[in-house]
Amino acid sequence: MTTALITGATAGIGAAFARRLARDGHNVVLVARDTERLRRHATELHDRHGVEASIITADLATDEGIAAVEERLGDRKHPVDLLVNNAGFGNRGRYLEVPMADELRMLKVHCEAVLRLTSAAAESMRERGRGGVVNVASVAAFVPRGTYGASKAWVVQFTQGAARDLGPSGVRLMALCPGFVRTEFHRRAGMSAQSVPGWMWLNADRVVDAALEDLARGKTLSVPDPRYKALLGLARLAPRGLVSRASSTTGRFSPR
Repeated sequence: MTTALITGATAGIGAAFARRLARDGHNVVLVARDTERLRRHATELHDRHGVEASIITADLATDEGIAAVEERLGDRKHPVDLLVNNAGFGNRGRYLEVPMADELRMLKVHCEAVLRLTSAAAESMRERGRGGVVNVASVAAFVPRGTYGASKAWVVQFTQGAARDLGPSGVRLMALCPGFVRTEFHRRAGMSAQSVPGWMWLNADRVVDAALEDLARGKTLSVPDPRYKALLGLARLAPRGLVSRASSTTGRFSPR
């Protein structure tokens, strides 16, 4: 049986990845900050699907948290075959309204943790000649949306560049860029999503299904819904200023 490690695994897209992968027969390693919630989720997956479900309590905004997950990814005796870097969050407020400490914490989770964990996983995978990494970004990567969008743009560029470098090794890397997904993301960030039209909301389980199909096809970028594919196509053709104004009136795009 293969093993998948998922960060941000207790809710939203991360929990959906864990459910789908366990259902498919993969052992799972669940990573998040809430130990009790992790235990409940791991027990449920083990009891329902008969897989091994272990947990790592780690805050990926800290060096200690990142290092704990790096250590697990580097375990050659118990290799991880699929890494899903899903942990992330948003800050409420525009640029200069958000405290610098919160901005740096976001970059730690969205960029440094993704770089370090992808590197730890990919090194071990390259030795075995197989493996996969899904880095959860956002459609916000393609529109001007401050620090959040900039961090997700970095995830996309890093992932696609690393995918090219590792292509011959048998290791697959893919950036997943969903739009608005019904999760805890906006509520936990104190953001109101009332201005978002109903048709723009996606289901986390369907996002995961589409992502895994795209990964199996060897794609390095997954936008898991025709509606958002169309919107991004229009965004590329529209003047930059118009796209910026439209995204500001709609709200933050988020992968949560």
